[in-house]
Order: sequence, then structure tokens, then C-alpha cells
Amino acid sequence: MGLAGMAVWVPLAFAVGPLAGILSPLWAGALADNRVAGEKLLGWIALGGTVTLWLTFYSLDCGWPAWVFLTLLAINSLISAPMWSLMTTVALAHLPDPERQFPIVRLGGTLGWIAGGLVVSLLLHADASPVAGYAASGVRVLAGLMCLALPMTPPRGNSRSWRTLFGFDALRLLKQRDHAVFFLTTGLFSMPLMALFMYTPEQLRHFGDQGATGTMVLGQVSEIVAMLVIGMVMVRARVKTILLLALGLSAFRFGLCGVSEVWGGRPLLMVGLLMHGLCYTFYFITAQIFLDRRVEPGVRGQAQALMSLVAAGVGSLAGSFMVGAVHRVTVGAGLTYGWLWFWGSLAVMIVAIAGFFFIFYKGAPVAEPIPSAAVKEGVEGLKV
Repeated sequence: MGLAGMAVWVPLAFAVGPLAGILSPLWAGALADNRVAGEKLLGWIALGGTVTLWLTFYSLDCGWPAWVFLTLLAINSLISAPMWSLMTTVALAHLPDPERQFPIVRLGGTLGWIAGGLVVSLLLHADASPVAGYAASGVRVLAGLMCLALPMTPPRGNSRSWRTLFGFDALRLLKQRDHAVFFLTTGLFSMPLMALFMYTPEQLRHFGDQGATGTMVLGQVSEIVAMLVIGMVMVRARVKTILLLALGLSAFRFGLCGVSEVWGGRPLLMVGLLMHGLCYTFYFITAQIFLDRRVEPGVRGQAQALMSLVAAGVGSLAGSFMVGAVHRVTVGAGLTYGWLWFWGSLAVMIVAIAGFFFIFYKGAPVAEPIPSAAVKEGVEGLKV
């Protein structure tokens, strides 16, 4: 296989998806806001990415050069990058009480992630095999057909300008102080989060775990619990409080992962992994609903796409290289207690990000009205 045993390619492979996340989500969000029904756009994107996903893993199976794999991965990522933000837009458009209902809907993605990890590890035994990609291609076809059967989600905007067509309308959100602080915090936070996906499997194998893909689903197990309680939290606490809690728990989790090298071993690392779902849900699900409430209907798809751009795009792209560099000078350099230094450095970074958010995010009320069935029914709703 072209990439097998070539650790130098890990940061590049993980950078390809975020790079695509910079280029395509805003454009797709603008189409869903102004020109194309959201569910149809989502379905055709899912089906269109099936071929490139299959070819990406076929290149590994055939031992093609690494640049071919990365090129195909880039094309697939470019097509698929808008899917999460589009799914969020479609779901929120049909939910009368997003704070309570959206986490339950989003739970489907968590269950799918868990099922995928368990099938790859326990059923297909394909942790290091292109078979995992072939299976994912088949699932993608089914997902695309199901997306086309979703309820009609017509565009809510009517702009036809070139600025709107390319999704640049969303950038005006950055003129509002709290929005700018929120998006910057999200992008910065996404950088150290790349470590979980890039190097936790390596540390698990360091502790003797040969089924790392299956073990990684522990993060989604806790996500199930978090999804069930986040709705109650959001109607009782301010956004600032919830996001700071998520940042604090993330720093603590990374600390546990680092300490596991000198005390606790694999069980303590698994505790840190188990906390991932809680940290992810409290930050990103809160953030998605926050945006849906804070922006006008005509740019909500673009707002979700902008968050995807700064989190899964710019933040993750920069994070893949930053985390890779930290790994090289700690674990990769054979440093004593390398994992402790690796995770500890990233934990300190998250603490600094939390400090920035605490100081500069004010939570001032917005001027635009916030339409919501929950508000009409007398529910306090999301506190900003």
C-alpha cells in the first residue's frame, strides 16, 4: 500500500479534508440559502462523492503512489465537505424547538459513527485495510438516497448577486464582536482537537491495543449521554458558560491522556477518550444552535458553512500541521515521557483559548429578532 508505514504522510493526509473544508462549504451553503432545495443538494453531494471515495481506497489497494491517493482524497473531500453543515441546516429548518430536538436528531450521527467503528474493527477486521473505504462507499450510496427523501427544504433567501453565490454574505457576521470572537475561538479550538484523530490510535497501540478503531468509539459512547442532556443545559445556562465548560473539560481530558504515560496507562487514556463526546457535544452542538438563533433565515446555511470552514477547514488544516509538529518534537523525537509533553502542550493551548474567549466574548443581545417556536410557547430558549 502506498502509505503503509509512511508516518510522514499522516499530517498531509489529515490536512487534505480541512483544505477542502475551506473551499466548498460556503458555496454550498449559499446555494441552499438562495437557489437549491437543501435536501436535494445534500443528496446529490452524497451520491457524487461515492465514486471518488471508492477510488481513493482503491488506489491504496493497488499500491499506487502516495500523491495519487492524496489527490483522490482531496477531490472526495472537496465534494463531501459541505455535507455536515447542510445536514445541520436542513434539520434545524424543520425543528420547532431546536434546543431540545436537535441533539436527539444529531444523535443519529453519533450512533452511525459507533456502528462504523465497530463494523470496521470487529466485523470486517479492516482497521488497516482499504476494505473500510469500500464499505463506506456503499453506505454513502444509501445515505444519498435517504437525503433525497428528506422533507422539502426550500431556499429562504432570494439574492442572486455574485457575492451571495460564493457565500461571502456570511463574512459580514464577523463584523459583530461576539460573532468574531466565537468564530476565532472555534477555529483555534479545532487545532488541538486534531490530535485525537491523528495520534490517539498510535498511543493505544503503544499500550498494546490492536483494535484501536473499535476502541476509538468510546468517544461517541459518551456523546450519546451528552446529546440526551445538552438540551436541558442549553435552556438553563448561557452560551458562554456552556462553551467555557466544554473548553475546560477538553483541557482536562488532554491532561489525562498525557498523564496516562506515567500513571494509569491504557485505562486512563480510555477515560480521556471517553470524555471526547461530552466535550464535543457541549461545544459544537451548542455552537450550531447558537448560530441558528443568532442569524437571519436568509444566511443560516452560510453561517453553518462558515463554522464548518473555520472548524473543519482552517482550524483543522492548521491543526494537522501544528499537531504533527508537536508530535515530532515530543513522541517522534523519543523524548522521555513524550506523550505527557505532547498532550500537556495541547492542554495548555486549550486553556489559553478558554482565557481568550472568557475575556473577549460579552454575550450582548443581538438586534435581529430570533424566530423560534420555543420562544412563542414561553420557553426561555438559548441564552446568549
